[in-house]
Amino acid sequence: MPNIASAKKNMRKSRAAAIRNRAQRSALRTALKRASSGANAEDRLAAVKLLDRASRKGLIHKNAAARHKSRLAKTAK
Repeated sequence: MPNIASAKKNMRKSRAAAIRNRAQRSALRTALKRASSGANAEDRLAAVKLLDRASRKGLIHKNAAARHKSRLAKTAK
């Protein structure tokens, strides 16, 4: 455990961010699975929105988001 106040605060912040990131990554994976299996236009749109947000926030790399979006578009045809 850290003794310095700023280190304690950083620990709290990183723990909260890890929980938040885990939840968002899980929601993204669920949306991608739903979009690829169901092939519903609404599910695909929701997945694309989550991909855009995740790449913008730095949760996943922008090229990874582009790759997923490309594959979703390819299966939509």
